[in-house]
Amino acid sequence: MVVRYRTEGVNHHGDEGWVEVPGGLRLPVSSPLAADSGGGTNPEQLLAMAWATCLNATAQVILAGTRRSSVRVEVALRAARDRPGFEFDADAYLAVEGAPREEAERVLEQAHARCPVSRLLHGAATVATHTEPYRAAD
Repeated sequence: MVVRYRTEGVNHHGDEGWVEVPGGLRLPVSSPLAADSGGGTNPEQLLAMAWATCLNATAQVILAGTRRSSVRVEVALRAARDRPGFEFDADAYLAVEGAPREEAERVLEQAHARCPVSRLLHGAATVATHTEPYRAAD
């Protein structure tokens, strides 16, 4: 199998410090549960951004320039239901400009089946996808 792209992320200090792509992007991180989050980003935000970007890029390929789309992802952190620790609830919302609901749902189904982040999340009981009305970006 031919690898088309490879990258890595490195974190040495958990949720107080930095996460980085060696030789590239470096972001401060902090816990969303800390009283003073320190202004850093957190895994919930990173997951939301990664899935929103990947799912919308895949939807754009499916739409082939015929319509604009947007994806909004919400990620919630909560106590795990059946084991120690925490887990994410992740919901993705796809909107397709001017599309009837049935078309938006078809695009969402196809994009969710093809998007690499969606594939990574596939089958998780705490992951869901939805359609919503399109709103132009600010």
